[in-house]
Order: sequence, then C-alpha cells, then structure tokens
Amino acid sequence: MVKKLENKEKMNSEKKTARIVGVLFIIASAAPILTYLPLGFLIDRVPNFLIQVSENETQVMIGMFLEIIWALAVIGVPVMLFPILKKQNEAGALGFLSLRFIEGIVTIINPIALLSLVTLSQEYVQAGTPADSSYQILGTILLAARDWAFMIGPGLVFALSALVLNVLLFQSQLVPRWLSGWGLLGGILMFVSYLIQFFGITIEILFVPIALQEMAFAVWLIVKGFNSSTIASLNAKTDTESGVV
Repeated sequence: MVKKLENKEKMNSEKKTARIVGVLFIIASAAPILTYLPLGFLIDRVPNFLIQVSENETQVMIGMFLEIIWALAVIGVPVMLFPILKKQNEAGALGFLSLRFIEGIVTIINPIALLSLVTLSQEYVQAGTPADSSYQILGTILLAARDWAFMIGPGLVFALSALVLNVLLFQSQLVPRWLSGWGLLGGILMFVSYLIQFFGITIEILFVPIALQEMAFAVWLIVKGFNSSTIASLNAKTDTESGVV
C-alpha cells in the first residue's frame, strides 16, 4: 500500500514536471521572438542606432529583461528534466544539461551587450554625436558580439542539445517516437542552417521543423505529459538499482 502511494506521488510529481517543462519551452521559444518588438531597430541595423538607443532606453531595457527571461527559461528546462532523463541515461542527461547551460550562459551575453550599448549611446550623445567616431565602431562591435553569441549559443549549441534530448526521448519513449524523431530531424537541419551561416549562406526554412516541433513538444507535455508506462518502468529500474523493494 505504501509502495503504491509512493509510486502515485512520483507519477503526479512527474506530471507537474512535464507541465513546467512545457511552459518553459514555450517561454524559451517566445521570448526571443518578443524581443523583436522593443529591439527591432537594432536587429534591423537602422542608421544612427546609437541615437535610437539613447532615445529609447526604456524600450531597450524591456528587451534586456526579455532576454534574461529567455536565458533563465533555457537553463530551467534541463534542470527540470535531469531527474527524469538520468533514470534512462545519466551520461546523456548530463550532456543535455551541460549544453543547455552553455546556451543559457552565452545568451546572457546579449543583455550585457545591450547595457553596454545604452552606456555607449549616452556617451555618444553627450559628445555631440560626432560623425565617423570610435563610438560608432564600438557600437558596431557590440552588435556583432550579439550576433555571434546568438549564432553559437541559441544556434549551434541549442541544435546539439536538441539532438541529445531527442535521442534520449526516442530511446526511452517518454514521448511518442514520431515526436522525438521529428525533433532529431529538426535538430540536424538547424545545426546545418547555423553552420552554413559561418560561410555566408542562409537558408531560413531549415529553422522551421525544430520551431514547430518544440511547440508541439511543449503542448504535448502540458496536455499529455510523459508516457506513464515508461515513467513507471524507469522508476522501477531506479528502485531496483538503489535496493528499494
């Protein structure tokens, strides 16, 4: 009786975990899209962007907080998933955790660069907005740092983490294999899409499969959760290994 109650509690806990992970996936996907609203003028490289930053500091700060939320959601996903994934493959779970932490840390470079741009823009305006100045060169470098950070963190590293996660999901069948298989294909295509950008080639359609799969995966976790029979099997395996009867 006690054992059944413990198993029921574990199942309920893992359902809650699935919902939280689903919400975090949605936040991590939506936040970078929402940043375009306050930061579109920087992303589109409008002329005199330093003046624009100075005139729209509140807007830039909103974008900065959105990017911090994005980074926290990125890190939150593996933290929540690790206790479940390690029951199936601890090395793989650690790999996924490490990659998402790297992605989250690199993502933090974006708001740091934004704050630096705000300070630089203030100095630029106070200096009388001199033409062809070092301020503009520094501003361009900060924007380039944001671009490269995005390419490496939310780009290549994220794609690798998606591959690791979906391999673990495919092997364990925590979610249907069509869903994790879709994620594997999407991760490969995304990795290729960012890799070729280093050579000046952009094929934006390659981003679509993983973007759609992440939303489908998030909704699946919120509505359906993990496969209950797989969870029960993993819990039984863990209990056996730890000597719990």
